[in-house]
Amino acid sequence: MLLKFFYDKALAHASYLVGCQKTGEAIVVDAGRDVQQYLDVAKSESMKIVGVADTHIHADYVSGARQLAEQVGAKLYVSDEGSDAWKFEFASAYDHELLRDGDVFRIGKIEFLVMHTPGHTPESISFVLTDCGGGANEPMGIFTGDFVFVGSIGRPDLLEEAAGVAGTAEPGARDLFQSIQRFRELPEFMQVWPSHGAGSACGKGLGAIPSSTVGYEKRFNPAFQFDSEDDFVDYVLAEQPEAPKYFAVMKRVNRVGPTIIPSGDAPAKLNASELARVAEQHMVIDTRPAGAFANGHATRTVNIPLKYLAAWGGWLVDYSQAVYLIAAERDIDEANRVLRKIGIEQIGGYFEVREVANSFAQTYEERTPKDLADQIENHEVILVDVRGDSEWNESHIARAQRSFLGRLPERLAERTGDCTLVFQCRSGGRSAIAASLAKAAGVEDVINMVGGIQAWEAAGLATESTDTACCGPTQEATTHEVACQTQAVYWNGACPVPTGS
Repeated sequence: MLLKFFYDKALAHASYLVGCQKTGEAIVVDAGRDVQQYLDVAKSESMKIVGVADTHIHADYVSGARQLAEQVGAKLYVSDEGSDAWKFEFASAYDHELLRDGDVFRIGKIEFLVMHTPGHTPESISFVLTDCGGGANEPMGIFTGDFVFVGSIGRPDLLEEAAGVAGTAEPGARDLFQSIQRFRELPEFMQVWPSHGAGSACGKGLGAIPSSTVGYEKRFNPAFQFDSEDDFVDYVLAEQPEAPKYFAVMKRVNRVGPTIIPSGDAPAKLNASELARVAEQHMVIDTRPAGAFANGHATRTVNIPLKYLAAWGGWLVDYSQAVYLIAAERDIDEANRVLRKIGIEQIGGYFEVREVANSFAQTYEERTPKDLADQIENHEVILVDVRGDSEWNESHIARAQRSFLGRLPERLAERTGDCTLVFQCRSGGRSAIAASLAKAAGVEDVINMVGGIQAWEAAGLATESTDTACCGPTQEATTHEVACQTQAVYWNGACPVPTGS
């Protein structure tokens, strides 16, 4: 048997190619949209991809299942569990097999037993693998999709949080608890192969190690330490990362079937003279590093550096409108590939960086925490923390107001006054994107706090923690004070009132 691991860092997405060396047949589990990587490996191993299996309808990336079915005739193995709202609608157009709990299928001499593991999604299934060709009569491992991760468990609240379907989070959590009980019965020596790793929003606290074992997860995964279903529900629904808005789009795309990407697909290169007109009517994403953008950029353009495009493109792009890019020619194929992976199909074209450099007349400031501390303390500027809930609760600057980056455009649209806005995150990357959004929205005075809260704390400046059970200052109160507060101040777009006015 052959098992190959693929990992997309931008999406923290893991996929697998499993091959039977005796028959030369292979299957891809939870394929991403970039299917050429699987085809290349299969060719190098003298194998043919005959199947592609999805554990569930993915929310954070476009599945490559349809692309492989169309391109090489791979048979689809997809779930038939859950209600009609969770069926793979496109499957009927291809050779396919609908799977339910207890079903078995084979690729060559390799056996896959289907386990229905609802909770993250109602139709979620896992695949228990046995290498019959290798003489085994017990399973080697399990492909868990977004059910069990290394050190974590799939979140059950996405349908409610991302798609707005009320009343689904708690029932999903209870389904998840029951799925865990079935997982506990598996042999402890079995390997666990999940579909996501650290950094994914499909769960909280995912480990960075690519695989684990059933026994290890039973012992050390926090989600497995609850005997009470109610206690588990409270745990799994608390402090989940923000659910990206585009997750609802991905569920629909993967249910009805993504478009087939033609060979040679690439955005058209546009004339530099068109940039100003296009930026007036559409989102134009400048993919350069933040520092270069701060020192000079075109009016109304937004900076999402290439390395952050997968993480934040889905939050900030309007999927119903065409989006345009500013990129170096060497980067445009990668930018196009990344946007396609998260289902952004309407890419109107791109402007080559060097050809539009004469338009880079806009700037914003980058300043250190020490430079800004007095102005923040005296309310001379408004400090906007664009991080997520768990980061804020762990540590934040006392005068900061909150506006999560993914929802910042709505706050900017509601803003009143012409105050100076200082944006801050953990280390300066997300706040740079926020600064660009503010500039594109017409804010004149914008500052990015370089180094973020890490640099603030390194400079010996005080922070607070949100701790509802705290009793007072910690021993390190000179640099880290604990505030007994439960409510954060959310920025409503208004300017602050200076001290003494």
